[in-house]
Amino acid sequence: MSLFKRIFSKEKKETLDKGLEKSKSSFFNKLSKAVAGKTKVDDDVLDNLEEILVSSDVGVETTLKIIDRIEARVAKDKYLGTDELNVILREEIAGLLAETNVGNETEFTVPSDKKPYVIMVVGVNGVGKTTTIGKLASQFTKSGKKVVLGAADTFRAAAIDQLQVWADRVGVPIVRQEMGSDPASVAFDTLKSGVTQNADVIIIDTAGRLHNKVNLMNELTKIKRVMQKVVEDAPHEVLLVLDGSTGQNAFEQAKQFTKATEVTSLAVTKLDGTAKGGVVIGISDQFQIPVKYIGVGEGIDDLQVFNKIEFVDSFFN
Repeated sequence: MSLFKRIFSKEKKETLDKGLEKSKSSFFNKLSKAVAGKTKVDDDVLDNLEEILVSSDVGVETTLKIIDRIEARVAKDKYLGTDELNVILREEIAGLLAETNVGNETEFTVPSDKKPYVIMVVGVNGVGKTTTIGKLASQFTKSGKKVVLGAADTFRAAAIDQLQVWADRVGVPIVRQEMGSDPASVAFDTLKSGVTQNADVIIIDTAGRLHNKVNLMNELTKIKRVMQKVVEDAPHEVLLVLDGSTGQNAFEQAKQFTKATEVTSLAVTKLDGTAKGGVVIGISDQFQIPVKYIGVGEGIDDLQVFNKIEFVDSFFN
């Protein structure tokens, strides 16, 4: 199918394949049991497939769309063998995701007309937020961008220290204050420093608390307001980091955070350690927010730009 042409480099594709291995293995083990003894894609096979997709954390809404597409394919082609199901799934899910104009990128880029380009990163504690920031800083630096980090998660000393470790590792400047400092003050100082240093990209870490949405909303709104005193239209991007290994809980976090603040992009992490990689398909389909990055390993280069065609190809190939 013309959708599936090589986009990523061989090395990047191998990393993606390896990162999705657990999800792929789990899915196809279930699928092989569902079609055992069957030669034709019939109602029983479709019912089993629906159950497999939901249990693989694709999500109910997206699963129903996929089943509808396959039913239409069966009706059109009259006869489809179960040996063709893998190819059909691959094509129909790629077709579904291709209907939205997001997830087409292949490289780490920022708009050239925004300098500095300010990214505010949000997400609950433990999802890999600080690690994602560090890996983003590394990728942008490798592409020749000057990056400045801001440690505005001042509620945990560990968060500040962890971001410092990443800043040292990548070799980028960081603006930090003591634990308990005003997060908005850190964000303000970071933008001032970034402008002075002629930075291309500024990445601001924020606290990962969601137990009180009102407080979270007020805090993030204050950070935005204070940043705009330095860079008028900051932040240019609000990146929500989700832990892919939590499956449906990642959907719930996405819903809660999008209510609390205006999220403009998503990163789904920890896909290499889970069989719940199908969650990326569901999130990519259901939210009117692009999945921009996926984490498929622990290495510094194992954060990838999400490309939906390459993702589906790796998952079903």
